[in-house]
Amino acid sequence: MNNRSRVTLIYIILGLVFLWWLQSTLSEQQRQISYTTFKEYLDQGKIQEVHVGETKIVGRLKGDHGVQGERFETIRIEEPDLVQRLEERGVQSTGVIEREGFGSILLAWILPVGLMILIWGFIMKRMGKMAQGGVMSFGKNRVKIVGEKDVQVSFDDVAGLDEAKVELQEIVHFLKEPEQYTRIGARIPKGVLLVGPPGTGKTLMARAVAGQASVPFFLMSGSDFVEMFVGLGASRVRDLFQQAQEKAPCIIFIDELDALGKARGAGGMMGGHDEREQTLNQLLVEMDGFDPNKGVVIMAATNRPEVLDPALLRPGRFDRQVLVDRPDLTGREAILRIHADKVRLEADVDLKTVALRTPGFAGADLANAVNEAALLAVRRKKGKVTMDEFEEAIDRVVAGLQKKGRLISEKERKIVAYHEVGHAVVGEVLPHAEKTHKISIVPRGMAALGMTWQRPTEDRYLLTKSELRDRIAALLGGRAAEKIFIGDITTGAQNDLSRATDIARAMVRQYGMSDELGPVAYDPENKAILPTSDFMPSCEHGSMVSDKIDAEVKMVLEEAMVRANKVLTEYRDQVEVVTAKLLEREQIDGDELRALL
Repeated sequence: MNNRSRVTLIYIILGLVFLWWLQSTLSEQQRQISYTTFKEYLDQGKIQEVHVGETKIVGRLKGDHGVQGERFETIRIEEPDLVQRLEERGVQSTGVIEREGFGSILLAWILPVGLMILIWGFIMKRMGKMAQGGVMSFGKNRVKIVGEKDVQVSFDDVAGLDEAKVELQEIVHFLKEPEQYTRIGARIPKGVLLVGPPGTGKTLMARAVAGQASVPFFLMSGSDFVEMFVGLGASRVRDLFQQAQEKAPCIIFIDELDALGKARGAGGMMGGHDEREQTLNQLLVEMDGFDPNKGVVIMAATNRPEVLDPALLRPGRFDRQVLVDRPDLTGREAILRIHADKVRLEADVDLKTVALRTPGFAGADLANAVNEAALLAVRRKKGKVTMDEFEEAIDRVVAGLQKKGRLISEKERKIVAYHEVGHAVVGEVLPHAEKTHKISIVPRGMAALGMTWQRPTEDRYLLTKSELRDRIAALLGGRAAEKIFIGDITTGAQNDLSRATDIARAMVRQYGMSDELGPVAYDPENKAILPTSDFMPSCEHGSMVSDKIDAEVKMVLEEAMVRANKVLTEYRDQVEVVTAKLLEREQIDGDELRALL
């Protein structure tokens, strides 16, 4: 309950107390006497008049010199000859029907009803706030409107997305100077769909467009439209476009569009979700109905464009799709510089090295790494963030927290050390494998007893068959080291085997890298940005081909295991030296490993 509601409640209570006091003050005071005293007064002739009710007797005593006496009240006791005695004493008597006084009515009726009305009003007010505008305005949208002066983000605050900026510059120019487009007859795209993995900056890019163009920004999520009541989502869509037309030029941004715009008929056996489909239909109608030359641009974001309804993606609706992908090496360095400007760094911090260590990181991951590094510096009571904090922050983001308190036997430490050194040595010796950045046998996260970090020297978009074979061999190096140096195998290679099998299966089924099966792809193309159960590989070949695929995958893995065994046998003495050093220090960096080799 806010302060305004509290003040209203206090005023109501004070008003009821005042009415009670007023009724008590205005009503004439009556003295309460016992029935015995009443009979004594009656025998002594002191009573002037009485009013006999069903449960009580109210009367007035005789006064002196014509002055009225005081009033009294007593409880009535059943007495058959009471009326006769009153007549014998000359007392005026009347019978009355008793009515409840104002105080009784107040307590019994007015006060409870008033409290119920107050509680009901409070509930309706809360429901009204939830519905953005009152209990009868459920159809109003829940849009968050950011004024043009309140959007403090521009393209200068967005790094690593240069291609997306170029695509969106046209939208900014149209919102600033629409007459140039209308004069030549050009039609600006009605809708722009930002597509990319989570954390890459899709919402930030939409805000930057609004900030760069200095126009209002309407922010809603796709789930805000869909409600339990049928028809509310469509009503909110109409209300949103009406508000946008009034504030044109402006930008409407719908985050997580896939919550609203899934393909119709894909919701199950009964033909989908009626409310969501009605909302989607209304969105399609509104996008067709408004004039883009008025300066209303619709932007949306999703990381699952493959599930969207085709009607949303046709020309005239979301005309343009802009990929907001994970940044490359240069983009990661630029993003790190933006976030690093907010923290104090030591002179030895090399953000390019940090960018090299973070392949595959999205913008949100890089911001988290910088923040983790700053928190570590504060925890270690340092005045500035050093390279050590960045190294530890990246390890935390990738593998989880260190578990130094986890007790591991000396035998297990030795197995883990040989396992991790096996990965590192095979990766260093084979020409096409990724080189080692660091080896550690400090437990991390939920189940990792050790880690080998391999750092690519550059961003790669194409991989050769030789590179994939070397990567599989490096993954199996841990299992090979256990067999050679321990004499037995353990469960520690579970994740390595899974990753190696995935690569080998992709080589055979998708990339056509099998001499036996030839240049044939046996998996349909998966256009999903994120892997989902909706896009599982379908079996479009016979059982004989399946057997050949399994045989080829097994052959690739066995050949990689043979290569890993050969490397570790050849470098057996170096493996022993590196393992002894790792058991002593628990961590070795890549340069020291290469020196020992």
